Amino acid sequence: MALHKGQGHEQDDRRLPFSPLHVLTDPLGAMQVAPPLHRLPKIPIPPPVAYQLIHDELMLDGNAKLNLATFVTTQMDEHADRLMAECRDKNMIDKDEYPQTAELERRCVAILADLWHAPDPGAAVGCSTTGSSEACMLAGMALKRRWMRRNADRYAAGARPNLVMGINVQVCWEKFCNFWEVEARLVPMEGDRFHLTADQAAAHCDENTIGVVGILGSTFDGSYEPIAEICAALDELQQRTGLDVPVHVDAASGGMVAPFLDPGLKWDFRLPRVASINTSGHKYGLVYPGVGWALWRDGEALPEELVFKVNYLGGEMPTFALNFSRPGSEVVAQYYTFLRLGRAGFQAVQQACRDVAEYLAGQIEKLGPFRLITRGDQLPVFAFTTVEDSPFDVFDVSRRLRERGWQVPAYTFPEGRTDLAVLRVVCRNGFTRDLADLLLNDLRRVLPELERQPAPLSELGMPQRSGFHH
Repeated sequence: MALHKGQGHEQDDRRLPFSPLHVLTDPLGAMQVAPPLHRLPKIPIPPPVAYQLIHDELMLDGNAKLNLATFVTTQMDEHADRLMAECRDKNMIDKDEYPQTAELERRCVAILADLWHAPDPGAAVGCSTTGSSEACMLAGMALKRRWMRRNADRYAAGARPNLVMGINVQVCWEKFCNFWEVEARLVPMEGDRFHLTADQAAAHCDENTIGVVGILGSTFDGSYEPIAEICAALDELQQRTGLDVPVHVDAASGGMVAPFLDPGLKWDFRLPRVASINTSGHKYGLVYPGVGWALWRDGEALPEELVFKVNYLGGEMPTFALNFSRPGSEVVAQYYTFLRLGRAGFQAVQQACRDVAEYLAGQIEKLGPFRLITRGDQLPVFAFTTVEDSPFDVFDVSRRLRERGWQVPAYTFPEGRTDLAVLRVVCRNGFTRDLADLLLNDLRRVLPELERQPAPLSELGMPQRSGFHH
């Protein structure tokens, strides 16, 4: 979560004034009791008033339908809403008190083990998390602990473990390496190579490598990394050097897309070198924010000493998590989504997203001033940039689209291609062909004005307004 600072004393007098109409029983008195912004009010205020004050402020948030920056699910049906409301008071960690909620979690793990072709679904182990970032942390911990077991003497003597991954990884992997004292071997981009390749992965491994992270759906451009090729290169590395380097697949988005749209693509437990996989239930898993999943191909891939057993909630319970209490509503919603859609339903939803992404990418390319980086034919996500010698840049486009309510992030690529700035569009469930046409109309409307600029505004002194939201 973002870090915030407290408020200084110079701001202590700021208050939230009431409208007299908020409290019909005593409108004049209400005007004298405006609560402070940064301190607890001295007395309670009526629930309708508190609601209205907060509701009015939240109107300044963006429109979720027009947010093409986020991968996160922004709509579910009324039945899912009802189930989540019924389960919001259930503590997911208390499996003795809420055994059926725990059973639904177990079923979700079993469904994912089958979906991702675990060689023995009954032997696969997994858990729900607060999101794919926590799932990545857990997978990284398992990789490090397995390496420590194999290299106990060298680790005690000061050997520093490392993790190999492309520089396009989500920031949670850099956090993992920082928090757990692992060297992050980030392979930079180069030319038209925007993610990790097999030869680069193998070349960066040594005896201290705890694993290689492959990304099934880069957040920078929506492309899949070649997981099967990476595994093959590591197989060859083992034959040549004896180094046995496991692979973790960060399938935060692709894990809920590829099984339905690219069933022939080998990226999962069909590859023996893949030890673990994570995904996000609240991205293309079609559930509101707050749920992710981590799976290991078998018990050997998850060291037993990382699993804690607690009994003070009423029964002995194994747990592997970075937090403890959290609501069970998102897990229930995930099972509801699996049950309601089935394979055919998921395929239809994800295909609709990909169709919109490919259509929109093609139409933007036809406009002329833009060049596609990706086309939305893997994740339903694509990135594009401006052509050379354009009088405007991607930051100008993002700024002008925001005037109409569209949130289309503009950002530069990381090390190796910091010269490349792009716009990225995430096509999620609910972003329809009709909305895509409205976006195109707004883009066509602002282009003549942008083309009359003498130069990109960043070159004229205006700071770049960059945005990159996972």
